Amino acid sequence: MVASILRNVLCVSPFFAFNTEHIPQARIKIRCLASKDTNVVSANFQGLNGVSSVSGKEIVSPEFGSGNGHSGSVGRGKTEEGVEEKLEVLWDDGYGTESVKDYLDLASDIIKPDGGPPRWFTPLSCGSPLKDSPLLFFLPGMDGLGMGLILHHKALGKVFRVWCMHIPVYDRTPFEELVQFAERTIRAEHELCPEKPIYLVGDSFGGCLALAVAARNPSIDLVAILANPATSFDRSQLQPFFPLLELMPDQLHATVPYLLSSIMGDPVKMAMVNIDSTNPSGAVLEQLSNNLTGLLPRLSVMADIIPRESLLWKLKQLKSAASYANARLHAVTAEVLVIASGNDNMLPSGDEAKRLLKSIKNCKVRIFKDNGHTILLEDGVNLLTIMKSTCTYRRSRRRDYVKDYLPPSKSEFKQVIDGNTFYRNFVGPVIFSTLADGTIVRGLTGVPDEGPVLLVGYHMLMGLELGPLLEAFLQEKKIMVRGIAHPSLFSEAADRGPGDVSFFDTVRLYGGLPVSASNFFKLFAEKSHVLLYPGGAREALHFKGEAYKLFWPDQPEFVRMAAKFGATIVPFGAVGEDDILELVLDYNDLMKVPILSDRIKKDNEQATQIREDQSLFFPGLLPKVPGRLYYMFGKPIELKGRQELSKDREKAQELYLEVKSQVENILAYLIKKREEDPYRSVVNRTAYRAFSAPIDRVPTFEP
Repeated sequence: MVASILRNVLCVSPFFAFNTEHIPQARIKIRCLASKDTNVVSANFQGLNGVSSVSGKEIVSPEFGSGNGHSGSVGRGKTEEGVEEKLEVLWDDGYGTESVKDYLDLASDIIKPDGGPPRWFTPLSCGSPLKDSPLLFFLPGMDGLGMGLILHHKALGKVFRVWCMHIPVYDRTPFEELVQFAERTIRAEHELCPEKPIYLVGDSFGGCLALAVAARNPSIDLVAILANPATSFDRSQLQPFFPLLELMPDQLHATVPYLLSSIMGDPVKMAMVNIDSTNPSGAVLEQLSNNLTGLLPRLSVMADIIPRESLLWKLKQLKSAASYANARLHAVTAEVLVIASGNDNMLPSGDEAKRLLKSIKNCKVRIFKDNGHTILLEDGVNLLTIMKSTCTYRRSRRRDYVKDYLPPSKSEFKQVIDGNTFYRNFVGPVIFSTLADGTIVRGLTGVPDEGPVLLVGYHMLMGLELGPLLEAFLQEKKIMVRGIAHPSLFSEAADRGPGDVSFFDTVRLYGGLPVSASNFFKLFAEKSHVLLYPGGAREALHFKGEAYKLFWPDQPEFVRMAAKFGATIVPFGAVGEDDILELVLDYNDLMKVPILSDRIKKDNEQATQIREDQSLFFPGLLPKVPGRLYYMFGKPIELKGRQELSKDREKAQELYLEVKSQVENILAYLIKKREEDPYRSVVNRTAYRAFSAPIDRVPTFEP
């Protein structure tokens, strides 16, 4: 009977499970709320719906280690002992398995009035998070449903304990009370685990709410992620339209949701979420047409989600929220990431992102030019991917580039593979490796599967070799190679640009981390595959006539560190840059141009310098009719049992010179052997592929 009453009070879809409560005397456990089974509620159940209310008498809190924000739900999967500690490479993030159609279907279930106040819930599709995952609060937009992350539930639920705020359709809680409601919950969670960051993902209206909470709680480690925040509401393109809503007859109000749906989001991008764009164009168009057709009858739900009275209330609340948040921007000390749409027809979100970048001390911006206002429900925007590529994800106060790293998922890797198809066809990469007996084979068989492994090689001009190299390890061995990179790629300056997704983002998403002794130590301790270019930026930004010349410092420290952990060193080389690009303006040329020289000097003064002979600049390049990229990994050098090298600098230096010599020999070998490749030219490769084989099966020279 208790279960039946509770179910009627909740009026929720089987999609949800509401969070457990933290009451000073005892915790409340709600079991099986997401199924039709009998619900079991503890005898000390108190308060409405078993969730937090704005009255302040109750505070929501998850039970650590027992699921994603709630306790004991059927199908949640793992006890504390069985909680995963890390993600596998190419894990399934579920992106595209849920769409706007699911959002509208679920909305029809949860908009039914239940008389309850705002509350928190955890979507069951979030699953069980990794061990020690931080807490993420989703603060919804105008709809108030709390379902705006539906495309991202599975991915976020792997690495966060996700709580979503639900504001019932007919609720009239003022903005400041909503701030206090969220604030009480967040403070309670901070007290339970003060060393962990707390994430606030605010969508539109929720962005104002997140900023308000952050401004009022500077002592709490908060990370605010704002999706088209409504702080620009006073500059909305729809301002002249709002007064007309008050005068509009009730009979016409049913048309408003259809109007708003076209203004707030891009229906085509919404419909593209679960479509594989690499399929034949006919199949893509057919599925797109079916998805759009399926959306139309569901849009009628919008009138129920935001009925006339609620819409007028929410517009007034938006104005209040924007004013409240803007007045407190100066007090925001939290880490802030703004995700903005360049094609937002409701708010000037692109311009607002740039304003917030200047107004908030610790702020980063990413702008997606083709997306609309409901960016989190549109194709091409994976929230977790953005967080990873901007280094926003962390599990403690201080970011750990090794322990906090999340490997690429299947959908992320597919996106990169699809995006790099042209370049891969353009350069036709060929990879060889050397077995323990000295036999050279095509592919990566000669590189050990078990780490720690240190790949040491030559850095091509502009790092041309990086993409195909990392892709090969992921495809052939399902191994994420962690690249030691220049600290400037992770600097504040690199993130305070115009906001476009950049090369820096890709480097960070695919394992790059700043060079440091501590990062080396941690990577080897975790038995990682580590990519090191001793020549660093000096090789990648070399001058004219310096192709395939090593610029290694006389410091054998990587040998000593590798020996300490019994790692395997694999020397390698890559050639082909001279067949793809022509260097027409190098550092010396650019420094002769006053305007350019001043900019280069300024940039290098601000950048972290790790070698005196390195200067950061962008060379003048011209493309050439391409040849081919050739890679070769030499015979592995095992250091297991040779720990004495970590203390004997002289012997370490000998091995260092041996590794350097092997890299030079590999480069000379590839430069010579590529002359024997009948498919070195892109023209010959294209002709062969048209009739015979995919790109990775085009023949080459015999090793």
